[in-house]
Amino acid sequence: MNAELTAPQTTPTAAMVRTLGLVATICGLIIVGAYQGTYEAVQANKRLALEREVFKVLPAARTMGEFVALPDGSVRPAGGETPAGAVKFYAGYDDKGELAGVAAEGGAKGYADTVRILFGYQPACQCVTGFGVVAMRETPGIGDKILTDAEFRASFKALDAKLAADMKALANEIKAVKHGTKTQEWQIDAIAGATITSRAVGKAINDAAQALLPRLVPNLDKIKEKP
Repeated sequence: MNAELTAPQTTPTAAMVRTLGLVATICGLIIVGAYQGTYEAVQANKRLALEREVFKVLPAARTMGEFVALPDGSVRPAGGETPAGAVKFYAGYDDKGELAGVAAEGGAKGYADTVRILFGYQPACQCVTGFGVVAMRETPGIGDKILTDAEFRASFKALDAKLAADMKALANEIKAVKHGTKTQEWQIDAIAGATITSRAVGKAINDAAQALLPRLVPNLDKIKEKP
């Protein structure tokens, strides 16, 4: 007796492609919907975290205003479209509405990832008087000592950020130096064992200050009182 062999049924390629395409589309819509649904909340949380850091690095401030320093050297309140090359910064005001200092963001490559910081600047002394961390993923117990190490943070009591005579750049580059070798007011005493992260903080502040201060300092009268 001859048995009839029946070939196994196969799913047509076109139908399989359509099914996979439908699944991919549905997954894509779910992902996009979840992103859009949480985007505003995420941005609001980031904004609140940033504001908290502004008031930490400018402890005398009670309110703040957001500004941009434009490539043409001018300064104006933030809002609307921000031109390419503009530098955003925050002016803090005391309870009398007078300028209590300026805060600006910066970032540089650390040991694990980019270290994003916010530093406080005082026009009266032309110096950096504090910094906070906006985001980092440095090694716990090593790189994150930038938040707690007393000697490291002492460098920011009055870190020199004066402009050169031509007002086009800092007179001296702000940078971290090997622990125990700090001799100048523009140097940061690095943390032993966390030199890379320490240098990232110095570079982040230096790069941001080099971009911002030549535009800001000549225009301090435009931000000295809360708008």
